[in-house]
Amino acid sequence: MSNRRIFSALGNLFTTFGSAVAASRAVEAGRKPRADDLHKLGMDPAIFNRIGRF
Repeated sequence: MSNRRIFSALGNLFTTFGSAVAASRAVEAGRKPRADDLHKLGMDPAIFNRIGRF
């Protein structure tokens, strides 16, 4: 693996982890997560919005 691929993989890892943290904090605070964060996590924001509370 070249250095560029290693740094790219690390960057993607940190981006994904940051989006997961941001989305979970928003949900815990009772707010809607940003669509960009949901996209980075592989979730469709339109479908996520249909999730109701119990």
